[in-house]
Amino acid sequence: MPRIKNKVIKQVVDTKVSLAPLAGITDYVLRELIRENATAALITTEMISSEALNQVNDPVIIKRTPQQSPIAYQISGHKPDLMAKAAKILEPCADIIDINMGCPVNKVVKGGDGSALMKTPQLAADIIKAVKENVQCPVSVKFRLGYTSDSMNYIEFGQKMQEAGAELITLHARTRAQMYGGNADWAKIHDLVTNVDIPVFANGDITSVEKAAECLQISGAAGAAIGRGALGDITLIGRIEEFFKSNKILPPPSPGERIEALKKHLYAEIELRGENVGIKFVRKFYPYYISGIKNAAKYRSILVTTESLDEINYVLNYILKEETSMV
Repeated sequence: MPRIKNKVIKQVVDTKVSLAPLAGITDYVLRELIRENATAALITTEMISSEALNQVNDPVIIKRTPQQSPIAYQISGHKPDLMAKAAKILEPCADIIDINMGCPVNKVVKGGDGSALMKTPQLAADIIKAVKENVQCPVSVKFRLGYTSDSMNYIEFGQKMQEAGAELITLHARTRAQMYGGNADWAKIHDLVTNVDIPVFANGDITSVEKAAECLQISGAAGAAIGRGALGDITLIGRIEEFFKSNKILPPPSPGERIEALKKHLYAEIELRGENVGIKFVRKFYPYYISGIKNAAKYRSILVTTESLDEINYVLNYILKEETSMV
């Protein structure tokens, strides 16, 4: 295990699990729900545009509670000065500033942000240096294996990020070209782990306690970063945390428990954003919460189109009644 100088990073590595950042997903509400089930895991905000943050300070994006620590605020961009300013704005809230160099989405990459930075390693290093010079908290970075399968530069890139001052790396074991398709190559994470002196968290296809354990065994990573696997299962990170602490595998939530979690999620978003916006915001989560439930496609088609809270409640309560009667 690399020598860890910063106590925040040490705390994170001791837990061996984190909530990975997901744009438009890992908002204040989801982080609160995750934290209720995972007492010590690192949780990361959704991706925050450095340019947007320097223009408008959005209180919904920045919002947190003391209980959300340890928390990393993730910023994206390709201009070192704006990234440094954004980091400074977020520093009072953040235990860690995380730099996004892995987002594969077209509109992000076309602007030179996210995984596009893997094509310009020196600029990426300049961003890390600029942020490090402007904040006192630790700086981490998340990136991929490379831009394409023919340009997998993750080892050299990781070494350069370490030299620039990054104290923690999260590696998504796919290239940008793969987006979220194919299988994450956990063995390649091991290649990075053995070539840097800072902790590396493994990311990609970790959707269960068993897969988290397998991933760390293969990769030798210091921890597992859970992204899409936590959608629809707000207990997963807590269960992985418990496994690494006690070697105990707790059962996943039942369909009924997932529906109850969905209702809690819905009402928390409504409280945060207002009823109209909150209802629309939660639509992206319905497929995950009701996955595997009988007639899920029918329920989903209703839930993602209705704007009536009463109708949503009727459907969710009907599903809950059906699932309860099947137990």
